Amino acid sequence: MPDNMSQITSEVIDIVDAPPMAPHAPLSPGEIRTIVIALVLNMFLTALDQTIVATALPTIGQEFHDVSNLSWVITAYLLSSTAVAPVYGTLSDIYGRRSMILVATGLFLVGSICCALAPNLLTLILARALQGIGGGGILPLVQTVVADIVTPRERGRYQGYFSGVWVAAGVGGPVLGGLIAEHLHWSVIFWINLPLGLFSLALLLPKMKKIPVFHRRRKVDWLGGVLLMASAVTLLLVLTWGGHQLPWLSPAILAMIGSAVVLALAFVWHARTTDEPFLPIPLLSGPVVPFAMVAGGCAIGANIAMTVHLPLYYETVYHLSATESGLALIPLVAVAVTGAWITGHAMVKLARYKRPAIFGSFASMLAALVLAVATPLPLWALLVLLAIFAFGLGTGFPLSIVSIQNAVARAQVGTATGALNFFRSLMASFAVALFTAILLTALGRDISIGEHIVGRNAISEADMVSAFRYVFAGAAVFLCVSGILWILMEEKPLAGPAKAPPAEMAE
Repeated sequence: MPDNMSQITSEVIDIVDAPPMAPHAPLSPGEIRTIVIALVLNMFLTALDQTIVATALPTIGQEFHDVSNLSWVITAYLLSSTAVAPVYGTLSDIYGRRSMILVATGLFLVGSICCALAPNLLTLILARALQGIGGGGILPLVQTVVADIVTPRERGRYQGYFSGVWVAAGVGGPVLGGLIAEHLHWSVIFWINLPLGLFSLALLLPKMKKIPVFHRRRKVDWLGGVLLMASAVTLLLVLTWGGHQLPWLSPAILAMIGSAVVLALAFVWHARTTDEPFLPIPLLSGPVVPFAMVAGGCAIGANIAMTVHLPLYYETVYHLSATESGLALIPLVAVAVTGAWITGHAMVKLARYKRPAIFGSFASMLAALVLAVATPLPLWALLVLLAIFAFGLGTGFPLSIVSIQNAVARAQVGTATGALNFFRSLMASFAVALFTAILLTALGRDISIGEHIVGRNAISEADMVSAFRYVFAGAAVFLCVSGILWILMEEKPLAGPAKAPPAEMAE
């Protein structure tokens, strides 16, 4: 690379107070559209993989004659993908987006091949962990690439589009997985990743040569990364096992909690004492980043926790089948994307761009409170209130990512985006564990949340209604916290469409 290029890059990176936006890359609308399509397809791989596998689990268990360890097929992916999200964000700020997308997608595809060829359940679980190591980097990298080619004011519109990917995967994944498991071999659910992944790379990589360069080569703080991932995996195991496999006050759970705390404190101490930490602590402070991160995490957590637990309510109170319960989740999943889409487009024009998320969060809170007080309701009324709840919390999705990317220096956009996705996953796991604990306490008996609900016939409708009042109230608290944090967050002006000369291009 020419010397003058490295000097230009250093000058951009070293100006800490430089505007947190990228000048428009010299890309035609068609090239931008191609990049976005490739990014959507890349993201669809991971979104689909998280939903398509669940319906094939019974078939996999029958083939391998092991049902007791099936949950690890899901858990292994969750643990690895959550732990590596901040790693990819930071590495993309060091080595660039193009190389890290190659690594993430490559690992995901290799993991998919290993899953398809797995001769036993243990191998499948290990392959899923490898797949998660790749898949966990795709979402933060996609969001970071969008930040490189689109100005913050325009960015919310694209975040709304990406939310639609999760709806399509959430609705179509279980159906497609069931059809494949029933009419084909279960390994096909992993083989289909190959043509999709290769096609997305073929579209994306040639265009990425024209994307502006904002990364800076520096020494990688591997110790900090290992400490962060170790604390995250330990905490996720606590949230996954606590109250199910092991009692919350069991010695093993308490020891794991202590280990997670010690590892987290060691990470913070290391980050404060090293020159170039893996995740700079000051990056997570200030008047924008912590507020947007927690507010967005609360919204995501409430949405996922409600999605996980509502089938139990549907089947017990309304006597819906598993298929009907899945269809009844559509208002909760799909309408949230509508809220995100509207907010993303409103952010292009509104100076007070926080208002949709503020009003939406409190509207969602009120809907959850009505559910807590008025339950049981006719099914249609429940679905209407859930749609309002979903629409309101969806308004915060684009605001969280855009406001964070708008508030940090260009050289740290990848790191901040990875940290946001990491925290969202932790909040989702925490919310699921909390809502499960609420149900266990209210019902006074063990339950199993998932495809096959153990002992639901032994739970009366009245007991289930009473228990879910607390669940709905818990969701209201999450959205109340989110709304308050949106109010407290500083509303920094969003950088608009750039009219500056183009940035230097990567070679």
